[in-house]
Amino acid sequence: MMYEDGGEIRFGTVLAESDSTMQVEAPHGKRSKIKSAGVLLRFTQPEPKVLMQEAEVLQKTIDIDLLWSACPPESEWHFSELAREYQGHEPSVLEQVAVLFRLQAAPIYFHRRQRGHFRVAAPETLKAALAGLERRRLQDQQKAEALEALAAGYCPDWLIHELPALLYRPDKNTLAYKTLEAASSILKKSPAQVLAQCGAIGGSRAWHEGRFEFEYFGPWSTDSDFPAMEEQDWPCYEVPVFSIDDAFTTEIDDAFSLRELDQAHWEVGIHIAAPGLQFGPDSAMAEQARARLSTVYMPGRKIAMLPERVIARCSLDEGQERPALSLLLRVHKETLAVVERHSLIQRIRIGANLRLHELEARWDEETLEGQEIPHLADLRILRALAEHLAEARGVRERSTPQYHDYTFVVEGEHVDIRPRPRGAPLDELVAELMIEVNRHWAGQLVEAGWLGLFRVQGQGRTGMSVDPAPHLGLGLNHYAWCSSPLRRYPDLVNQWQLIRLFQLQDPAVTDRVRLREESLAFERAYEAYQDFQRQMERYWSLRWLEQEAVTTCRARLLREGAARLEGLPLVVKVPGAAALEAGTDVQLAIRSIDVWAIELHCELLSVEPTVIP
Repeated sequence: MMYEDGGEIRFGTVLAESDSTMQVEAPHGKRSKIKSAGVLLRFTQPEPKVLMQEAEVLQKTIDIDLLWSACPPESEWHFSELAREYQGHEPSVLEQVAVLFRLQAAPIYFHRRQRGHFRVAAPETLKAALAGLERRRLQDQQKAEALEALAAGYCPDWLIHELPALLYRPDKNTLAYKTLEAASSILKKSPAQVLAQCGAIGGSRAWHEGRFEFEYFGPWSTDSDFPAMEEQDWPCYEVPVFSIDDAFTTEIDDAFSLRELDQAHWEVGIHIAAPGLQFGPDSAMAEQARARLSTVYMPGRKIAMLPERVIARCSLDEGQERPALSLLLRVHKETLAVVERHSLIQRIRIGANLRLHELEARWDEETLEGQEIPHLADLRILRALAEHLAEARGVRERSTPQYHDYTFVVEGEHVDIRPRPRGAPLDELVAELMIEVNRHWAGQLVEAGWLGLFRVQGQGRTGMSVDPAPHLGLGLNHYAWCSSPLRRYPDLVNQWQLIRLFQLQDPAVTDRVRLREESLAFERAYEAYQDFQRQMERYWSLRWLEQEAVTTCRARLLREGAARLEGLPLVVKVPGAAALEAGTDVQLAIRSIDVWAIELHCELLSVEPTVIP
């Protein structure tokens, strides 16, 4: 007999039978109890196993199109009736079973009903189903060809056209995603590695950077309202100014000047680039700045907040004359006390862009002497002023630097990592003068009762606020970022306000709710950007280890089994090191480096002996 069980066609031999049930034995020997209502066909010959095999062969010869065309659309038939219609005579058991198998294998022609009955598909339904089958056939063919190409190191154009979304935000229902996932499984590589192997992406670096850009950035708009506002005839400051930046800075926001006013006083100028004079807060260019919120830094490159054409017009580049917001300090020569402060908009001439690596190579920190250092006398005075300003806000002593910052020099695929002592004198000089201008201009906004984006710190949290509040870490009653308007959106907002304030006009920004939303958006973005910078510094540290073929390295243990590698901004978990005391120096063996996952696996080799002074 043949019966239906859970939608499946089964065969068996009847062992016992009652009014409503049967005891049957399957060809493989399993016995089961079934309902008599599920029986589709009874027969005595041939044996069930033989019948199944012969019916499978015969069903392949049945012309399903002919069978469908012989039936009225949407009519309902029992499979034995369809066998009779197709054969033109009373069908044998084999012919009936073969037709049933063929019907089961062609559900788009005949829709299965209950107990061996089938409904003939309507012509329009069949046409659509056949088109779908052909589409899937072509897709399967396309997928198979693509898998073969990917395995051979070539990426088909139709997959490349799906980038970058295919890598970073794929639609898992698409053929492209299913093809790439299948290739990944076959080749035992990640999807990104498969594409890199084929040259579709540039490698692990391109993948990490591309993922970040895809998530946070889009292309620049080409219709922003720039060229800029008509510039006014600002007074020109007669003293050439100079900037101090690292070798890779191209957005130069700040510069300094120094001149003697009289026998008792210096005039120290802190000058800030003025993109806020080029476009206002309601412009399309401002909208682009709001979209990015900050310049993003990473080893080897950066993603600027503002388009290059804006930076080129506003950056305080050597040899150029630029409008700027200036804070002029009247400083007593003997005491270094600031006796007067004056803020204004003026044009400045940039005499030099000094670079830290060149200055530090010729600078003696102890004697403040230097060989052929431009503005050496100015730097000595400014450093002394910076020390005085730090003391005035409660920073009594500068601790000896114990940590290092790191400069990554990336040329092509080669990386050089150079440590710099954190808190170096020239860094402190720049930092203190920036704190001074940010503190003073924040105070002017507070005194005027104007909105601004203030930087606050209290109870362990540092963040942005539309309301002024103390910054405990700096020892200040109020503080606002104003000194980097080319690189940070809060500085640009505050600059729009300061420009109006200095010109005795109404504030440029008055919508408190909107400003708070922008403040929150900036904090989220800024944190993400800094996380990405740290991630890429870790990535390039791993690349350096590979590049230099490092197999062992020295490290200092931190808490809970972590260790900081010597000479690199790299912290790694070390199995078995948790029991050792933090501060212990150890030797590590590098076991594996994965630049795609940005993972480093090390083992503890030895503990270095403690040196007793």
